[in-house]
Amino acid sequence: MVINVRVVPRASRNLVKRESENSFKVYLTKPAIEGQANEELVKRLAEYFRVKKYTVNIIKGEKARCKLVRISE
Repeated sequence: MVINVRVVPRASRNLVKRESENSFKVYLTKPAIEGQANEELVKRLAEYFRVKKYTVNIIKGEKARCKLVRISE
């Protein structure tokens, strides 16, 4: 499954919000410094979809707020 994700770093709480079928908005408390937000994003998406963290990969947008993420099952 490939999804579009809009990340909001330094939010007041961690939250995964479904915008549409393949689009999500993810609020993260971690800052976008040295990949901290990306690590937290992978962790939160793995929890949301109930999969292992290694199955969640950022395909595009490693350094952007809009990302393309693949979740293998």
